[in-house]
Amino acid sequence: MALKTPASSPSDASASGPADDSSPVCILVFNANDPSAAAGLPADIATIASVGGHPLPVCTGVYARDTRRVYEHFALDDEAVSEQARAVLEDIPVAAMKVGFAGSPGNLAAISRISSDYPDIPVISYMPDLSWWEEDQQEQYLDAFKELVLPQTSVLVGNHSTLWRWLLPDWSQERNPSARDIAIAAEALEVPYVLVTGIPLPEQYVDNALATAQSVLGNSRYELFDASFTGAGDTLSAALTALLASGNDLGLATQEALEYLDHCLDSGFKPGMGYFVPDRLFWAQPEDDDSDDEEARQPDQDDNDAKPVQGSALPPHDSKH
Repeated sequence: MALKTPASSPSDASASGPADDSSPVCILVFNANDPSAAAGLPADIATIASVGGHPLPVCTGVYARDTRRVYEHFALDDEAVSEQARAVLEDIPVAAMKVGFAGSPGNLAAISRISSDYPDIPVISYMPDLSWWEEDQQEQYLDAFKELVLPQTSVLVGNHSTLWRWLLPDWSQERNPSARDIAIAAEALEVPYVLVTGIPLPEQYVDNALATAQSVLGNSRYELFDASFTGAGDTLSAALTALLASGNDLGLATQEALEYLDHCLDSGFKPGMGYFVPDRLFWAQPEDDDSDDEEARQPDQDDNDAKPVQGSALPPHDSKH
């Protein structure tokens, strides 16, 4: 699938020479800076560059955090966020946008206005765990995200428990909601695709499923790591955005993004006293002769219920406005 880029181009494009087909695609990323580089903008930048894209990072705020926890967050004002993004968009053709943690309802409104002005650019939204935040701030942010950003989102990415608590707060059935149940709730908010990660399975496995309200398009099962990680969600969503921007269909991009994340976790390291961090540049490390671990880490596709993620064309979000 070839993703569309904005119709407008820089006024001085001719002076910079013709576009090179081998140039990396450009991805606009809205996220907060993380000084530990476990998540946030540093994770997005490293991931997008690692899978062959050119990141255009728009800082929405800054965390005060380490590899163990978030202590505080300081949001930039919406004008600062808007000016960063529009300056880049008027200069560089952008193939896709990723929305991470915007920090405030005002910033979500700014992002919504920007994406409305560029309806041909797909928007991939990632919802992190916000349990570290005060409850009233969480509620205001999540309500604003539903109202402003989800109607423009092409693919929503999030952990099973996070999306469950957010989109299905009144779930009362004895069984846990499936990926399709979450996708049905997301479709009511105009989101066509949902990538649900970390769905618990027996025997220390988790499932990751790409779903619509009509069906589960595909799933990949992986064995749980012994270590606990931070930054996995930003890594996966950034990789998916870059792979979609590069022209892959949604099914292939999802499968490759999940495999990329698995390699990042398999090569993860512990830079501080907290959680492990994915190694987004695992491929740049010296090769290990031990291939047994890599074979053991391949997704479990032998189960009859597991199926490869099917290809699908990703629609622009212009029809939602």
